[in-house]
Amino acid sequence: MTAVRVLFVTIPWRSHYHLVVSMGWALQAAGHEVRVASGPEITDAMTRSGLTAVPVGSDEPIMEKLEKLLDADVLGKVEELTEQGDLLVDMCENREEELTWQRLKWAYRMYKRTHAAMNDSMVEDLVEYCRWWKPDLVIWDYLSYAGAVAAAAVGAAHARMPIGLNAEARMRANYLRVRAQQPLEDREDPLEEWLGGLAEKYGASFSEELVTGQFTIDQMVGSLRLESDVPSVPIGYTPYNGPSVEPDWTRRDPSKRRVLATFGISLEQADWAQALSNEQLQGMLDGLADLDIELVVTLPEKIQKELKRVPDNTRMVEFVPLHVIIPSCSAVIHHGGIGPFLDSIAHELPQLMVGRVLPDIGERGPRLEQAGAGLWISGDDPGELSGERIRERVVRLLDEPSFREGAGRLRTELLAQPTPGEAVRELELLTSRYRSR
Repeated sequence: MTAVRVLFVTIPWRSHYHLVVSMGWALQAAGHEVRVASGPEITDAMTRSGLTAVPVGSDEPIMEKLEKLLDADVLGKVEELTEQGDLLVDMCENREEELTWQRLKWAYRMYKRTHAAMNDSMVEDLVEYCRWWKPDLVIWDYLSYAGAVAAAAVGAAHARMPIGLNAEARMRANYLRVRAQQPLEDREDPLEEWLGGLAEKYGASFSEELVTGQFTIDQMVGSLRLESDVPSVPIGYTPYNGPSVEPDWTRRDPSKRRVLATFGISLEQADWAQALSNEQLQGMLDGLADLDIELVVTLPEKIQKELKRVPDNTRMVEFVPLHVIIPSCSAVIHHGGIGPFLDSIAHELPQLMVGRVLPDIGERGPRLEQAGAGLWISGDDPGELSGERIRERVVRLLDEPSFREGAGRLRTELLAQPTPGEAVRELELLTSRYRSR
């Protein structure tokens, strides 16, 4: 196929960008022209990945944009809805009796506000760039709707890349189903209003493709995925942790069983991104202190300094590349990030996921347990994340062979999925099918 132009779009969040890099490498290695676009705050991360960056939008940090949304009215509504406010952070609710119109309406009003805060400043620059560069395919991270709008404005094919399970697509289907049951005068759709307004500004119109993508590129293990009517291109997982160095201490086999505890690079940016509070982190360390293991914990220096005790069996580091450390481990504890989740599967390791930081975790946690490859503690009750409970789960993962066997089955499945390079031909065909320019 003649070389095509491919533009990747992500919100300015490093971990989201890292997950599209391997597909960018594959397309570039196949002879296609590749550009990566996001907010200026991650321009350095983009250029250091070896791909050509296109900074778009304002340089106001994304965390500041999101924090402005937490005004008194919003916080009051969250308190009013109490437990039902979890639709804002856990999009896996699928019980019909829980998905009331009142609850869904308010959640989608907030989705519109948060998505707009993350995307709006990028749209004009993206459209202007696309009108000049004329991409054939736009691939956008699952929260980066600015990419879908820009693609529609110039007639490019466009694909959405979910990070974990595609829970947003199922929630959207539920929203449209419940909306259709309401009186005509009460059928608001905040996402259609927002995306439709942006599309019309640039000569396009709203369709559900602006929400779902014309097709998806999905690196989740096939048996764990949610069903979807949107065409999907499966790919295997290729780790990328940003520029990194292999530390001296990782260059030899551990003398004891090694357990990694890692909770994501987002901890540097926001306290609310913590899966475990500082008190719960201390409880985890104390709970694992008497085990004959080497516990490696990655935490920002600021949080390390707030801990009262670090046991003798614990090595505390700010960062270590996951693909470097995980092969030497016997188990992994993490917050549900797709990096440690898929890296653990790729190396046949049992894993313990903790908390509800990520929107698909309410489905991915139970599916991991059903596959026999690990355990999940939701932390809905803060007491669930006690050091004693984490210790009990870690001991099971280390001592019960069935967990490694379950992880091995998922590993076989993951390795059978096409590599990003092997998926390029399918992307070329889909680009020809969906491109309208």
